[in-house]
Amino acid sequence: MAKSIKIRAKAKGGVVTVKALMNHPMETGLRKDKKTGKLIPAHHIQEVTAKAGDNTVMTAVWGGAISKNPYLSFKYPGGKGDSLTLSWVDNKGNSDSMTTAVK
Repeated sequence: MAKSIKIRAKAKGGVVTVKALMNHPMETGLRKDKKTGKLIPAHHIQEVTAKAGDNTVMTAVWGGAISKNPYLSFKYPGGKGDSLTLSWVDNKGNSDSMTTAVK
């Protein structure tokens, strides 16, 4: 998949605040195609992981109930200049990741 993650990470007082927007259809598998009447197959992000350097600072397990193009925000202890990598894997085996420097 093309780069589907937009991410910002800012440090203040020893705490890093991360804000991320992921571009993904997040289909539940329960919705019907308006033209054909057939169910649209499930297609959603299953796991999101954030790593600061080699340390995992956040892991989320998601299902079909998460909205299209999900927004995620979280905090962890850290500082400026750290490298943060956010990645996801969906139920069809697709994945994406993005690395940014903490400002």
